[in-house]
This record gives sequence, structure tokens and C-alpha cells, in this order.
Amino acid sequence: MQKKKFQVWLPLLFSLVMIMGMVIGYKIRTNMPGTGLFFTEKRRPVQEVLDLIENKYVDKQNPDSLGDAAIEAILAKLDPHSVFLPASQLQSAREDLQGGFSGIGVEYNIFSDTINVINVIKDGPSDKAGIQPGDKLLKVNDSIIAGVKITPGKIQSLLRGKGGTKAELTIMRGDQKKHFSITRGMIPLHSLDAAYMITDSIGYIRLNKFSETTYREFMDATLKLQKQGMRSMILDLRDNGGGILTQATNIADEFLSDDKLITYTDGGKLPKKEYRCEKEGIFEKGKLAVLANEGSASASEILIGALQDWDRAIVIGRRTFGKGLVQEQYELSDGSGLRLSVTRYYTPLGRNIQKSYKEGIKVYQEDLVTRMHGGELLYFDSIKHTNGKAYKTKSGKVVYSGGGITPDIFVALDTSGFNTEIRKVYLKGTINKFVYGNYLVNKNKFSVYRSPMQFQKNYSIDDTTWNSFKAFAVKDSININKIDKGGKSVLSKQIKILTARQIWRNEGLYEVSNAEDPAIMKALEVLNK
Repeated sequence: MQKKKFQVWLPLLFSLVMIMGMVIGYKIRTNMPGTGLFFTEKRRPVQEVLDLIENKYVDKQNPDSLGDAAIEAILAKLDPHSVFLPASQLQSAREDLQGGFSGIGVEYNIFSDTINVINVIKDGPSDKAGIQPGDKLLKVNDSIIAGVKITPGKIQSLLRGKGGTKAELTIMRGDQKKHFSITRGMIPLHSLDAAYMITDSIGYIRLNKFSETTYREFMDATLKLQKQGMRSMILDLRDNGGGILTQATNIADEFLSDDKLITYTDGGKLPKKEYRCEKEGIFEKGKLAVLANEGSASASEILIGALQDWDRAIVIGRRTFGKGLVQEQYELSDGSGLRLSVTRYYTPLGRNIQKSYKEGIKVYQEDLVTRMHGGELLYFDSIKHTNGKAYKTKSGKVVYSGGGITPDIFVALDTSGFNTEIRKVYLKGTINKFVYGNYLVNKNKFSVYRSPMQFQKNYSIDDTTWNSFKAFAVKDSININKIDKGGKSVLSKQIKILTARQIWRNEGLYEVSNAEDPAIMKALEVLNK
């Protein structure tokens, strides 16, 4: 009888044990963010509003786009560098930091609603297939891309793809149609634009960002230049917007000795972390000049700040951007991403160079315009350290926190090209179109120049080229006759520089442009003392 009673109660006992287990389990879950008891989660008003719009709103809405807008509005309340990256942008951002993507290996531009091949990456898939500068793309696979007002984003999606896949291209070369089958491969996104000997003993290296390949590219270039006799270096970080912090600290380690502090991060929810020199550097003793401007930011400022604090380099140029926040990137469940500011970085002396964002993102984004109107880009004594504390280096040099890094030697912004007609030449792409066409017509004439240096010394814009440019500009409703002698000089230099880029890509651009660059001239003067 007792056994029978026990069997009757047995299901109830099992139910009670199961319910107690669920209660205990969910009580534990309440300690985790966003969870609650008995299968319910505490829902935020933001999610409630989105649900109500989706279920009740009179007009049909895209819940994904509404959610993206809500996230962006939330981040706007934090700081200017915490940003949301839609899935369509995340892959491009990831490729930029990784230092490469899978594609066909061409540089192109859109002229007259047609994609023109400007350059072909040497030894890349298109180069091996036989694509040439001057080719016009008509079709990619089954998609017509000429004369259809195609967007750069659409072109990119057609040309890029998984490595090993085929891109079937129909092109126009001269008056002939040709077909090419190109196997996509890895295309590098170099962070090093140029590295060459600017004099017998002074080397020049320019970095445009800090990606996963930057330190390796820098080391290869430095060792190569040292073999050519480099004893002093110009490191050009102008308009380098930053990237991966450890790439910048690895390069700093090559300039600084012993176990010197390079930077440290502190604040937020993460513990303090120091980045110190760990090995003997390959350029600890040579003279060093670093070029910086208002476009030098983040990881660039970490490197510049460390070199300035330790009196290791002369910083030449203009005040840097002023970004002292460190972001981490998180991938979200729908393939989008979040770059969230998680801590602040400090220079070895303890400077945080983040400029103020208390007045809102709009004011923050207009800071460079404010600097221009305030005269700071033209005059050293107009630089304002609005929230900056002063520090002293070992040599007694005064440096500041807040609002970027102030250079040791100031070089004003060149405003000689600030003319209405000249601006039109750039905004309408007139000069780029002209240089491209002029190169294709005069390939044989340019082939006699074996190096950018030889080109710089011996080539000049003659009257025939200038008159051709004037006639070309008329098609874009630009009257070159309104440009004075100074403006003609500016545009002639630009035509020469862009022609060098057309022939030798970025290496040519910088070797030719540096020959008359005021910051380069000042760096050479300092290093030659």
C-alpha cells in the first residue's frame, strides 16, 4: 500500500524538483546582464518602441534600418569615436586593417560614366591576364557597367570576391572589344606609400595607416634604406589617421632604447596596461624628424607622443588631430559591428591628448574648420591649448596634453591653391582626367624617364601641355585664364606630381612632390645641422 502511495506522489516530486532547479538556474541568470527570472528578460524601452513600431505603426517600416538609427543615436551620446558599422561597411573596415582583400588588382576611376583602368597592380591577377591602363570596362560577368550611372560601391562588389573565383571582363581597348577571364587573388593594401633615399645619408618613409602589415613593411623599408647608407630618417605621418595600436608601439620600440615606456592605457572598465620597449631597436641612434599635421591621429599620435616625450625626434608640421581614446571592435549578431571606446591612452609623461567633445559631435567634427578660421594652420602663435596641462621633457622642452600634439617646429599650411577656379579643377576631377588622358597619348614620351628622381629633375610642363590643359578645362566650364601666375605654378606642379603617380604610383607621387615640400625642406635643414 505504501509503495502504491509513493508511486502516486512520485510525478509530483519530480515536478517539484524540476521547478526548484529552474528557479535556482534562473536566479543565477539574474546576475547576468539583460536576464530575468522565469523565462522573462527585462526589456529596455528602446526595444519596446521598436517592437511597437514594427507591430502597430500605420506605415510599413524596415526594422533593421530603424534599429541601426537607434544605435547611432545612442552612440552619439557617448563620444565621437564610438561608431556603428553596418554589415556593408564592416568588411571594408576589416580589410583595411588586415592590409588586403580579394579582387582583380586594378585602380580605376569613373570618367564620362565609364570605368577607366588607371593602373594595374604589378604581378596581380589583372596584370597576369593582360589588362592595361587605358582599358575601359564594359561588363563584369553578366552586368553591364558602362553608361548606367553605376556607383563605386556597386563596382567594388562586382570586382571583389572570394579568392580563386573568376571575374569575366569585357573591355574596350582603343576601338576593339576584348574579353578577359581573371582569377581573383589577394590584393595588398599597403600602409607604406614610399621609402627612398632623399639624400646620400637621409632616408624617407611615409606611412598612411597602421594595419596588420605596417610594422613588417616599416622594417623591410628601414633595413633596405640602411643598406643604401641611411644614417638619418624623415618619418612622414601626415594625414595618417591611425589604426592598430600595437603596430605603432612596435615601431616606437625600434627608435627607443632599454625598457622605456611607450604608452599606457587607463580608464573605463579595463585595468591599466603599459606598453614598453622589449628589444634592441634597429634605429635607436640615427637622427630622426617626424612630420605631422592636423590629419595625424590616434596610433600616429601614440608614436609621435612617445618620440617627443623622450626627446628622440624633432616633430615638424602642425598640431595633430587630438584623439586619445582607444576603441575595440565587436561583431554583432547580424554581421554589423561596433567600435566602442573602452579606455584612454597616455604618452610616457602622462599626457592624454584627446581634444574636448563636450560641446557635441558637430562642433568636434568642425574643429579643423575652426582651427583654419582661427589662424592656427597659418601661424604658430595661434595654437590654443584650451584644456592642456603643461609637462617638461628631460631636455626641458614644454609639451602639452589635450587637443593633440604640438610640433617642435611649425610649418604653415600652403594656401597658394585656394582660388575659386583652382578649386573647381579639383572638385570636378578635371586635373585627374587630363593627366590620365595626357599620359595615354604621350606614353612614349614619358617612357624615357627611368625613375621618379630623373623625372623630377628633367620634366617640366611646357606650353603645349599647358594649352592642352586649358582647352580640356573648358569642357568642365573652367576658365583657366582667370588663374594668375601663382595659380598656374600650383597647377603645373600638380600635373607633374599626378603624372609621376600615374607612372610609378605612390612612390612616384611622393618622390616628386617632396622635392618642393616646405616640411621636407625644414626636416632636411634640421637633420643636416
